[in-house]
Parts: sequence; C-alpha cells; structure tokens
Amino acid sequence: MPEGVNRTWALQQIEGYQLAKKKLPQWASLFAEGNDLHFPPRLSMEQCSSEATARCKGSIIQRLVGDNTCSLTDLTGGYGIDFSYMARHVGRSVYVERNEELCNIARHNFSLLGLSNAEVINADCENYLTQLSDNNNAPFTSPTIIFLDPARRDSAGGKVFAIEDCTPNLVMLQDSLLNIADTVMVKLSPMLDITQALRTLRNVSDVHIVSVKGECRELLFIMHKEEPTSLTYHCVNLETEEEIFQHDVTSEFRHNDMPVCRYAEPGNILFEPNASIMKAGVQDAFGNRYGLRKLHPNSNLYIGDAPIDLVPARQFRIVAVSDFSKKGLKNLLGDIEQANLTVRNFPSTTDALRRKLKIKEGGSVYLFATTLHDGSHVLIRCSK
Repeated sequence: MPEGVNRTWALQQIEGYQLAKKKLPQWASLFAEGNDLHFPPRLSMEQCSSEATARCKGSIIQRLVGDNTCSLTDLTGGYGIDFSYMARHVGRSVYVERNEELCNIARHNFSLLGLSNAEVINADCENYLTQLSDNNNAPFTSPTIIFLDPARRDSAGGKVFAIEDCTPNLVMLQDSLLNIADTVMVKLSPMLDITQALRTLRNVSDVHIVSVKGECRELLFIMHKEEPTSLTYHCVNLETEEEIFQHDVTSEFRHNDMPVCRYAEPGNILFEPNASIMKAGVQDAFGNRYGLRKLHPNSNLYIGDAPIDLVPARQFRIVAVSDFSKKGLKNLLGDIEQANLTVRNFPSTTDALRRKLKIKEGGSVYLFATTLHDGSHVLIRCSK
C-alpha cells in the first residue's frame, strides 16, 4: 500500500468497485475511466438499488412531474443511487441522510455527476420532516415529490416486511408526508402483500411492480395529497424487451370482479406470465389481454395458438403432453438426462419430482408439471 494512503478506505473502494461492476455498471465504468467516484462501506453497497431499478424510478419521476420546475426530497438517501437518477428530472432536489459518512460521499459524487441542483442534508428524516411541517421555517421549502425507502431491518439487524415494522414507520408518517408534498413515492419490499398494503396506505394511484430479468425486486407505491380516481398496476420486467403490462384495477377493488380466463387443454404455445404480473395477481387480465386460455384456475399457465412478440411472459413451444403413468413418462422423456423443471399447482415439490423423474437441472428441454381444469395431472414437455 503506498505511503499516506488510508488502507481501510482503499480496500473499501476496491470492494465497492467490484460490487459496482455488476450492480452499477455505469458508475463502475466512470470509476474505471479515472473519475474519482467514492464507494460506501459494503452494507450500504449491498442495500442500495441497482442501476436498472434506479433508472426506472427516474423515468417514473419524469412522468409524474412533466417538467423540471418541480422539487424532490429523498428522505432516506443512503448511497444516493436512486436520488442521482431521480434528481435529473426536477428543478430542485434535496438528499436527506442521517449517516454523516454517506452524506460526505454523496456530496462528493453528486458534484462529479453534474447534479448541481442537489442539496445534501445530514439529518434524521423524521426530524427533517418536522421542520418541513413548520410553515414558519422559511429555509425549508415544501417539495413537490417526496421519496421514501424505509429500512427493512429491525434493531437487531433482522429483516422485516410489514410496513409498520420498517424504519421510519410509514403508517405513522403518511399523513405528514401528504400534508407536505403533492406526491409521495414509497419503495417497499417485494415480499409485501400488495392488497394489504393498499388497505394501509392512503390515496394510492399507482403500484409499480418492478422485476429485473424475471426476479421481482421492489414495489413502488405512488400516493397523492388528493384522493385519486383510479388505481393502476404497472408490471415491469427490466433488462428484457417485454412490454410493460398496465392494468387498471379500480373496478376490481370496488366490485370484487376479477377477470376470468377461458380454460383449455395444452395446445401449441405455453405462456408463463412474468414475475411482476404474478406478484400483482393480474395474470388473468394478462391472459384476456392477449387472447389466451388457462390450464386451471390455479395453474397460472396459459395457452395460445402462436407466439406473440414482446409479450410480458416466457413463451414455450409445446412438444408433447403426458400423464404420469410409466408408459406415458417414458414416451415423453425418452432418453433425456436433464431438463428445466417447473412445478405449478401440482402435488409435489420440484426437487421431489426431479428425483422421481431421475433428471438433472439444465439443458434445452423445459418441463412443466401442472394440473388441468378437469383435475388431471400432466407433464408438459416444451422447447423455448
């Protein structure tokens, strides 16, 4: 280590860069090109958003504000990845973070990233919110939009998922937030039950269910000062060419009238809706939108006659279908030794069925074990 170099800091930067190469490719590229971006301690790197999901939030902010005359306050700044992509679309932006080291890193990085409109404030978000609520406190200008990403860990470091268990407690703060800002965007755990969250949160107009390459990463709830007239789900699968699936669920919540698909036997093409659609529970609306039929009320697998471009689902060409008799399985599987096995609405786990079928994971064959609408169990062999 060269003389005069802080060893702890240097190792932190090396480790941060290694993590950023996968999670924050643009920042890693800037760092590799000689830009003096600073990386935080490992925990902050692990907890920060990925570049893909941060860009998604930036695009949402851009649609919400319409122009750059609005102001944004991020009450839970962290490493500042989300903030850096959202702040580009507003006229004034404020980053609030209680960790002084993260504030210093953010202040340094924002200047390098050209965020001249960004103000960094080292404060507890609840204290800062109290100051915003005081109309007589002139320096604290009310923002147009507030962003909040409550910490999902308890005092012992364990993970929590319920809204009221996160820090800060959004349930207790939401009235104050909506009194101050016109719009509030909240990032919550992908493990959260969306319907339950909607019963807890006020004036939600949009829920963005954000996946990356088929893995659900986060839920974004858009709340407004005024009660909205509609509720829309936006099912996003980033880093794919799939279309964003938008569905107005307002009438379904009011009348408990969820869409129902027609049922069918396996046909030509099998469709498996993406993780965001499944998380949102709007898979039947997806099936209806694309004219598909369903195998069973609980299978969440759909059948079509031909492939569909950019559909928000995995598509497979059905090669053969079998029951679970020895003869049927022998004819279906042939001499294959490995396959990608998925179990949907079927009385066995994936591991147990794989052992029974004596096949390893992987290869170019795709198998779906499921139940048809008549109650029979089948194994569907597909190619992608």
